[in-house]
Amino acid sequence: MLDVTVIEDAEAAAASLDPMRARLLAELGEPMSAATLAARVGLPRQKVNYHLRTLERHGLVELVGERRKGNMTERLLRATAASYVISPLALATLQPDPGRHRDALSARWLLALAARLVRDVGALISGAARADKRLATYALDGEVVFATAADRAAFIEELTAGVSALVRKYHGGAVEGGRAHRVVIAVHPSLKTEPGARAEPQPTGEIES
Repeated sequence: MLDVTVIEDAEAAAASLDPMRARLLAELGEPMSAATLAARVGLPRQKVNYHLRTLERHGLVELVGERRKGNMTERLLRATAASYVISPLALATLQPDPGRHRDALSARWLLALAARLVRDVGALISGAARADKRLATYALDGEVVFATAADRAAFIEELTAGVSALVRKYHGGAVEGGRAHRVVIAVHPSLKTEPGARAEPQPTGEIES
């Protein structure tokens, strides 16, 4: 089972968003039969089997074993990942385009960049898996508390200058054999509560776009 995987197909995304199927995926962190699942979620086994066939067809659950129970053979299924992220590719004609309106101070542009990041990394993971190759990535996550809005502005200015200097230093241009890498850095207010709860951003002393 993967820690997280990206759903790129629209029909698979729709299947995962169905409340009961999402519940089944959450239960299938460990191998389980349709009969056991039915008892857990309070549905007839035939109905659970119907949902499981749909999830299996879209690659969201997989067969991991079988066992004999009386005169029957039970199929043991498990979710293919502990969690799922839906790629903008699932809404191909509606996916955001960061190149349309570039604005470093726009929260919506940041959202468009994040959507592209999910789309691109999801596609890279799929391609690397098909080629049976490792995917070289890097991520940095942290948190900083700014005492004032002026401190935040100064931080952004220094961050921009520092990253721009690194890009100029290491950018190989059209070097033969070189491979382009995208660099995305985000700064945004932290949430007081987890997404899904009623989240309120921490006060920053300024209005975000």
